[in-house]
Order: sequence, then structure tokens, then C-alpha cells
Amino acid sequence: MRMDHEKAPVLEALTAYQERGRLGFSPPGHKHARGAAPDVRAVLGDAVFLGDVLASGGLDDRRTSGNVLKQAENLMADAVHAEHTFFSTCGSSLSVKAAMLSVAWHNEKLLVGRDAHKSVVAGLILSGIEPVWIDPQWDAGRHLAHAPSPEAFERAFEEHPDARGALVTSPTPYGSTADLAAIAEVCHRRGRPLVVDEAWGAHLPFHPGLPAWAMDAGADVCVTSIHKMGSGLEQGSVFHLRGDLIDHDTLASRADLLGTTSPSVLLYAGIDGWRRQMMLDGHSLLGRALDLAAGVRQEIEAVDGLHVNDRSDFCGPGAGTDFDPLPVVIDVTGLGTSGYRAADWLRETHHVDMHLVDHRRISAQLTHADDAETAGRLLTALRDLSRNAHTLRPAPEMVIPPPAELRLPQVLTPRDAYFSATEDIPVEEAVGRVAAEMMTPYPPGIPAVVPGERLTEPVLRYLRSGIEAGMNVPDPADPQLRTVRVCTAGEGP
Repeated sequence: MRMDHEKAPVLEALTAYQERGRLGFSPPGHKHARGAAPDVRAVLGDAVFLGDVLASGGLDDRRTSGNVLKQAENLMADAVHAEHTFFSTCGSSLSVKAAMLSVAWHNEKLLVGRDAHKSVVAGLILSGIEPVWIDPQWDAGRHLAHAPSPEAFERAFEEHPDARGALVTSPTPYGSTADLAAIAEVCHRRGRPLVVDEAWGAHLPFHPGLPAWAMDAGADVCVTSIHKMGSGLEQGSVFHLRGDLIDHDTLASRADLLGTTSPSVLLYAGIDGWRRQMMLDGHSLLGRALDLAAGVRQEIEAVDGLHVNDRSDFCGPGAGTDFDPLPVVIDVTGLGTSGYRAADWLRETHHVDMHLVDHRRISAQLTHADDAETAGRLLTALRDLSRNAHTLRPAPEMVIPPPAELRLPQVLTPRDAYFSATEDIPVEEAVGRVAAEMMTPYPPGIPAVVPGERLTEPVLRYLRSGIEAGMNVPDPADPQLRTVRVCTAGEGP
């Protein structure tokens, strides 16, 4: 049956709620902005509070008999060729955990790309799942990781036939994509499900000029952040299900177990409205964004000292399979400074905030919301950066180990290490000890150290030199890594 994508059930129910003048003697306590602090109302506007109503007993009745959310989820599933869709107001950090816990549980194995986001590691800690790490494809020259290859998953399943399934991240925060169809085939040949963390790929189903997306590539569950490349609000996430390798009711139960009992209707409305926007106008909006990105890339490439990483940099043997051009990843090595210094200068001088920042790159994330005006401001700032780069030299020295030295041996499961007895010791004494905490350069949020891994001098030196150069590592007990939290006992051989 053809579905009507001009409808937006959450938005329509919210409109009806306002038009009927409902009076709530229930949360939220601001009571349609009346109780909100005047200075807060002045900044946020009353529309935020007027849209902040209970999901059940407000937007819908107390038994949710209007099926408002279910209608919106069904429309989303239809839009992206899924069989079932679940909305989440706790971000993809929750969604990916729900998916993981639907595939494996305590002491069971899951194949996981080692370039996974810290939310995946958090899922391992909470669940007790034993990760079988699949190494990414490393670009040693650019100091960059692309998604693991299908061959790597094939080898891992041969070595660990008891693994319950696989999880891969695609696209990466840099815009390169995995060969999802081939990885799905590796999994399905064994009757095992594939979970794809596609947080950066919400827009992919809505334009043929973008890489193929996870559901069409054969994934069983796909997790997507609507707030990243879509136009939903922060924390808006959806996850989609196809096939019978993951039970629908189990996935719904895991999401309910982890999710909030006070979901934000504002986030639901943002997700619902974005789906309608994409189904009605997505092709033209994204087409304009792709044209804009092509022009911006060409203009940046002409700026002295800047190089825009493109398909030729990120795709091919040992790299990504396809490429999303909307994350404009700019190598600033030619300016003689670091990405950290360049990003800080752009924020302070031009009030332009970049997205992904590392020792040699900055990233300008373009979406369908950008236009000639925002692109022009970006280009003006980058040209000025080039002219003033001499004030940002020399680049702070970072010690980047070769790929083989970045991988640490997993001695304990992340759960056992994280919940073990621990002690904080000087970083100089940490070599050989087993980490009891994550150490995650952020963004993009891919842990360099996972609980249960044995620490080595090259990785600790990399992180310490990175922090001194401007890297942000927010999750250790000591974000400056003067001390490190390690296990006190049971560290294995």
C-alpha cells in the first residue's frame, strides 16, 4: 500500500493539541511556558515550550490509542525501505546499544570494527559482550582509518565461528564508506546479522548521487542520527530493521530497557518533519547541496596551503568503497600548522566553527541547509586563514605511531576491566598495565584506548603529545593524562 508522505503525524497531533487548547495538570512543569523563567523564554522562545508536551497523556491519550508515534515510524520505514523503524530521543548512542544487545549478550562474541564510536564501547561495557576487534584499513601516509574490509570480517568469522554477528561503522566521520553489501553477504552466509552504525548517513537514501545506504546494502539493523546530516534536533535518532535475523520484539524490548520514559515530543516532531521534508523535497535539496559542495571543494583547493580530500584520497584498494562529498575534509599540512590551531583560529577570528578536527585536518560539514551565503563566509575565513597561517607556525609536534603500534592487545573484556578494582597512576608508570577507562580523541569519538587493553608506550606518547598539541580527550578521569586509571588485579598474562 502506497503511504502518504505529505502527512507528518507527530506535527499534526501537536498542532491539534494546541488548537484544542488542552490544559495539562501533568508534567512538564513549565505548563506551556507559563512557568518558565522570563530570561529563558527570551532566549529560547515560547515555541520550544509549547511543543514540549507529554508523549502519552498529552500528544496522544494515556493508552496511545491514536498511534501517533507508530504512524510516524511506519512512514519513516517506508521512506528508507526498512520493515520497521524505531524513533529514539536519546541519540544514536542509545540506538546502537539497543541493536548490539539484540544480537549478543554477556560472554558472547560480536565482531566489531575497531574504528567504532565510544557509544559502541559503552555498549560492550554495559553488556559484557566480548568484542572480536576487526582492524580498519589504515592509510599510514594520511594517518587515517577507513572501515574494515569484507575480507577482514571473513577471516574473523573463520577464527571465531561462534560470533553472534557483526557491527561496522559506515560512513566514517571522514565520509568514506564500507563495502556493506559484501560484509552483509559474509554475515548472512553464516546466518548472522549485520548492524551498521550509519550515524553520519541519514541523508543517503534521498539522492542517487550519494553512496548506497545500509538498508539497501543488506544490513539487518541500521542506526542513524537525524541531527547530524539531517535537520532534526540534537539527540534525534532512528534505527531500522529488516529481515528475520534480529527479532523485532527483542529489539523493541532492548530499546525500551535503555530508553527514557520521558521522551521529547520536540525530538519526535523534528524527526517526523525531516522525513516529510526529504520525501517531498529531498532530491532537489540534496542536489543543490551536492552542487554547492562541488563548488566549495574547487574553491578551497585553490587556496594556498589547503588540500581537500576527495574520492581519489579516500577510495580504492585498502580504503573506502564510496565517498560522501558533503563532509568537506581539508588537509592543512601545507599551511605548516595543525588542524587544532587552524580550527581555534577560525572560531576566534571569524566565528566559524569547524566539525571534525585532528592534527592535520579540519572538516566543514555541508548539508542541505547551506547556501551561497554560508559557503561564502566559509571560503572567506579559509582564505584569511591561509594568509595568516604564518602566525600559527610551527605546528605542534605530535608523535603518530605506525598503524601496527596503534592496536593494543585486549587482555580483559571491556566490562571486566571497567568494573574492576582500579588505581590512578602516573602516565610514566602505565606502560604494560591494563586500562580501566576509555581514552577518546573527540571529535570524532573513536577510542584510542578501550578498557581491558594493555597500554603501550607508543599509544600513550601519541595521546600525551596530542593533548599538548590541542587534542581533546574528555573521557579519562584525568583529561590531561598526567595520570591513567588502570586495573589493580586480574590483568591476565
